[in-house]
Amino acid sequence: MTDIATGTGPDGQIEDPTPRLLEIEAALAAPGGMFEIHEEVVLGEPMPVFATRMESLRELLVNSLGFGESDYLVFTDGVTERRYSFREHGRAVASVATVLRDRYGVQPGDRVAIVGANSPEWIITFWATIALGAVAVGLNGWWSGPEIQYGIELADPRVLVADRKRLDRLDGADPGVPTIVMEDDFEALTRVAPDAPLPDQPIDEDDPAIILFTSGTTGRPKGAVHTHRNALALLGIQFFHGVRMMTLMPPEAGSPPGCNLVSSPLFHVSGLHTAVITFLATGQKSVWTVGRFDPVTVMGLIEREQITNWSFTATTLHRIVTHPDVGNYDLTSLRSGGGGGSPFSLKLQNQAKEVFPNLRSKMGVGYGLTECTALATLNAGPELALFPDSCGRPLPTVAVEIRDPFGVALPDGEEGEVCIHGPNIMLEYWRNPEATAETIQPGRWLRSGDIGWMEGGRLYLASRKRDLILRGGENVYPVEIEQRLEDHDGVIEAAVIGVDHEDLGQEVKAVIVVAPDAEVDTEELAGFCAETLAYFKVPVHWEVRTEPLPRNASGKVVKGLLMEGTNDVAFIEE
Repeated sequence: MTDIATGTGPDGQIEDPTPRLLEIEAALAAPGGMFEIHEEVVLGEPMPVFATRMESLRELLVNSLGFGESDYLVFTDGVTERRYSFREHGRAVASVATVLRDRYGVQPGDRVAIVGANSPEWIITFWATIALGAVAVGLNGWWSGPEIQYGIELADPRVLVADRKRLDRLDGADPGVPTIVMEDDFEALTRVAPDAPLPDQPIDEDDPAIILFTSGTTGRPKGAVHTHRNALALLGIQFFHGVRMMTLMPPEAGSPPGCNLVSSPLFHVSGLHTAVITFLATGQKSVWTVGRFDPVTVMGLIEREQITNWSFTATTLHRIVTHPDVGNYDLTSLRSGGGGGSPFSLKLQNQAKEVFPNLRSKMGVGYGLTECTALATLNAGPELALFPDSCGRPLPTVAVEIRDPFGVALPDGEEGEVCIHGPNIMLEYWRNPEATAETIQPGRWLRSGDIGWMEGGRLYLASRKRDLILRGGENVYPVEIEQRLEDHDGVIEAAVIGVDHEDLGQEVKAVIVVAPDAEVDTEELAGFCAETLAYFKVPVHWEVRTEPLPRNASGKVVKGLLMEGTNDVAFIEE
């Protein structure tokens, strides 16, 4: 009998769960199945979709009122807290929606821009906007003043809802749009019409609902437009995954109810789509951290609130599992979790399974991007144990192909650009038809800009196309070297970039963050790399740091800053 916690059989070997999972998935997706999939025409193109589904996010909002006084949102810094039940949240949303419509003239299709730290005000504004059939625009809360102004001008919103800290970054400049200040005005708005019904104007599946901005590691960020269909397609995928995992590994009798920790920003798909929207649909409590990411606060919350699920990045997970006080907390309640945004090395996966023993059977690593509404593939549980380097198999209704520069699909094992197809592909880049045409190809196939290959139905990532280093005619993919460096006990983080060379074109440079008391010798590190990597992949230039690498909201290292020699702050800012 297979041990579900480790994925091993009686002989101690890891057993491949794929045949059983494929059987479960086929039954769920078959005609008459719980998640029946059939083909429909979406935006002029045939594609697989779930036959039974909601048609607007507002339906989720209406249904959530049935969860009554159960906790929906808990915001805490470990000392003070603010709680909203599903009913309290619904009443606040109805009141704010009334104000947005009657006082600010927000109509279906209008934009409402939101910029601020994670807060109940952010979430209530989001759902009030959705209820009106308008478009919620999540501006990046870590942007500078000029960047915020750029986002406002691009989105052209009817109204801006912002916290004081972000408004202060404008240095007194007029945002150019009516503004609701969260700290000053918002509380009163939730009491204007608490008994008002939710709006009921028609909303089409393919109407825009959300604009989130791309990471912007190069160039100006672009606004990815998500429709109601996109968001609900992701929700269906998540529900499908949950049912297939429960079928494969039934929960133990008496398991505690789901309680979710959220440390991702609301302007990112991990905070908005996979947390705010998902937990409203499931009726589960979500506990939100406030301010900068603090490992001690997070460990205390997991213990005190009996957190069962946490969606993390490689950086936040690493800061927990390597914290000197991690053994002082009871973290056994955490039984599922995962993340994406940047690679999870095998070393980090193993550390996580030691620190969170009940996570062993349900840890997951996914692949996706803002343009495909968060997820395209997922590798979880026993599959992750057997294929730890893979991003997993494509999720239901989603197809993944590897294509060459001419758009021709490549066979297994050959590297090329990862391309994605499905009802989760964004509508467009807001007011940027040139970028939209470059990214969304005929048939509504999305070009990801990532390099990878398929093997055995699973996706493996090599690197971002723009990260590729060309050394003497050889392609060098930084992620391979980064993962090798992070396997070294003295290295906390690593980023690899190319530096110009007169003869070779480029050479390999490694920027590493070392453990506080580690004695790291770069010659020894070069030898460590050479044990598993070809000579031309071994770094010849080194930069040793003690401060975290600069990262964006999705956890990806902003390599442009490293090339400029800038020691910016890590991404886990407020």
